[in-house]
Amino acid sequence: MPVSFSPTRCHVNLAAIKRNFQRLGAPGALMPVIKSDAYGHGLLPVAGILDEAGARSFAIGGASEGEELRNAGFGQRLLLLTGCRTPDDWETAALYGLLPLVNDFKNLEMGAACPHNLEIAIKCDSGMGRLGFGKDDIPAIAEKIRNSSNLKPVMAVSHFASSDMPEDAEYAAGQMAAFEDFARALAQIFPAIGRSLGNSAAALGLPDAAYDVLRPGLAIYGGNPFFGTSRENAGAGLEWAMSISTPILQVKRLAKGQSVSYGRIFRALRDMDVAVVSCGYSQGLARGLSGRCDMLVRGRRVPQIGRICMSMCMLDVSSMPDAAPGELAWPLGGPAAAETSPVDAWELAMKLDTVPYELLCLMGSLNLREYENN
Repeated sequence: MPVSFSPTRCHVNLAAIKRNFQRLGAPGALMPVIKSDAYGHGLLPVAGILDEAGARSFAIGGASEGEELRNAGFGQRLLLLTGCRTPDDWETAALYGLLPLVNDFKNLEMGAACPHNLEIAIKCDSGMGRLGFGKDDIPAIAEKIRNSSNLKPVMAVSHFASSDMPEDAEYAAGQMAAFEDFARALAQIFPAIGRSLGNSAAALGLPDAAYDVLRPGLAIYGGNPFFGTSRENAGAGLEWAMSISTPILQVKRLAKGQSVSYGRIFRALRDMDVAVVSCGYSQGLARGLSGRCDMLVRGRRVPQIGRICMSMCMLDVSSMPDAAPGELAWPLGGPAAAETSPVDAWELAMKLDTVPYELLCLMGSLNLREYENN
């Protein structure tokens, strides 16, 4: 549940999500990934704008997300990326017409024991080393499905491990070859089976990996999977959909030599104006960013100083001495002045040695969301 004790807000631009989706290809060739509450952007609002844009299918996390979408009236094909892990999940999948991903024989047997007819997707481990079957498993897969009376495989699915790394193109090509091998062998038994391998990076730069449907995730929300690589231009034009705002609580004068916040890791080298804002690690601003990030205030960047606290942190606003309580600071996104760039999820992720997905999921789920469409 989003917190209500913090005035920090997560702003989601649904129109940006729609434009990103349209940038990636024809609606029928895309299965946008909206698992994990649409990467923190909100499952139902994101599904709504993508439905408006013509999306015919969604990739989601599990059965409860599928139930929520169906109850909200969405009729798209819903691929459950984590499959059905319990008999109750299988019952939910049958009741709401979901498409579970099956990745091992125990899971396949559980599906066969479900007293309902079900379409399923078969997961191939083409080189991710995570979930899925290998080509040698296909005869046994086919036998178990033939011995069941209720399961109909309609899709072969796999996932790239490093398609966003141009230097690892050979491995991506090997995954494509392994997946094609798997899907071809499966199609000899189940001729109508579809294929899905490609992700955001494939949608932007690997046309041969399109197959029947692509599953873009990060790019839908504005993240360029090729950021910082030789193929960065492939993601030009994507728009971040999430911004975070937080109010200034107090502005105070810090004299030269005085410290601020826990651990006294920052001491003023000069007299300075410090703004305390209502954003900390309980709002998703990682403590590891202490003294290493900026925020926008009045469209201009100001540095964060001192240790980031649970629900507060401090900014050096000496460059705008009339800053006042109630004004907004933007730790992510926000309106920027000319020749100033807002802080984006890639910038923060690089400083934390992580990925934008983590930051978006946290900041989107920990703060109350407000939606705009422009």
